[in-house]
Amino acid sequence: MTASGPLGLRSDALAACVQCGLCLPHCPTYRVTGDESRSPRGRISLMGAAELEGAPMDAEWLDAMSTCVQCLGCETACPSGVPFGELISMTRAAMVEQRPAPWRLRLGLGLLGRPRLLRWGSRLLAVVQRLGMFRRTGLFPARLPLRGGRRRSPVADADLLLFTGCVMDAWQPQVHDAVEDVLQASGRTVDRTGDRVGCCGALHEHAGLHDEACSRAEAVIATLPGDRPILVDSAGCGAALKRYGTLLGTAAGTAFSSRVFDVHEWLAANPEALPRSGTRTDEPMVVHDPCHLRHVQGTHGAVRDVLGPYVPLVELDDEGLCCGAGGAFSMLEPGLAGEVRERKVASIGRAFRRSGARTVLSANPGCAMYLAAAGIEVRHPMEVVAEALEASHGR
Repeated sequence: MTASGPLGLRSDALAACVQCGLCLPHCPTYRVTGDESRSPRGRISLMGAAELEGAPMDAEWLDAMSTCVQCLGCETACPSGVPFGELISMTRAAMVEQRPAPWRLRLGLGLLGRPRLLRWGSRLLAVVQRLGMFRRTGLFPARLPLRGGRRRSPVADADLLLFTGCVMDAWQPQVHDAVEDVLQASGRTVDRTGDRVGCCGALHEHAGLHDEACSRAEAVIATLPGDRPILVDSAGCGAALKRYGTLLGTAAGTAFSSRVFDVHEWLAANPEALPRSGTRTDEPMVVHDPCHLRHVQGTHGAVRDVLGPYVPLVELDDEGLCCGAGGAFSMLEPGLAGEVRERKVASIGRAFRRSGARTVLSANPGCAMYLAAAGIEVRHPMEVVAEALEASHGR
């Protein structure tokens, strides 16, 4: 049942935490700070105190909640099945009244709903980058594209929809091109959602802007009716689209989410759709699991299934620890995010040294940009698959 406190949390969800602490090694902010209030267990205790006992949501309380990366590594590790994602999402939404989202975040999120403006602004930034006037931060790709990807007219009778989103479409359009090449090599026809849809609302929900996230979800659902599968090549977007049923609490949201698949997930479930004639490279590459793929969607194994025939894969030794990007987390908490990233970079360095690999494969744009800002070469898995297929046709 729902408690009557200011956060609107389910009392049974709060009570599910038995304070065992098995989540602690999997929490990036706890591992960096050693502070109990920066752990899932500590945050749940603080939530319960505010919700059930009327404890004040003071600055220290707000800091504890706002410094959660929302990676949900704790959910994967929890033997009691505590729905921490639900708890922190509702808590962050309730916090907005007391600690509104910064203006720069709201400005950025506003741009995400305007795909054409985002693309043109990105091209302007690309010029500024090439003039050496833009510091590498991890909030943007190390090298923004001067040109966009292929622009397609809607294909009404296509087999599959490719959700292109906002950030991926503006900053990593080559990934969409690669996905389309792979799917077309299997004989599938693809319809890109393009400017018809734009932003999915993932970053809005992550920031606690619940109403805006719901508005984006409803707009996406209304724009993409029917029953065709919707493939997504961004782990964060895929996680958000799959949660529309939960976010909206509607049958339409649930039906829509049932159509959504991470592109690797769909290819692994339809092995006949993936040509096996591609050229296998001898160069080992490190596979990185975005938290939204590993802990939220649980489909990180599909990335390995798809990549396996084409590239020798090297695993990290950190049990999927977050890289620190966390949606807008690296912008809002740059110091803490940087400390979290240092641990991931160290893990990648160990993998490079023992394998000779020089490249990391990551299926989420935020992770890719944040790791690239630390000087690591990062590519999307589907780019590697597309190149392997192209090489085999060119022989």
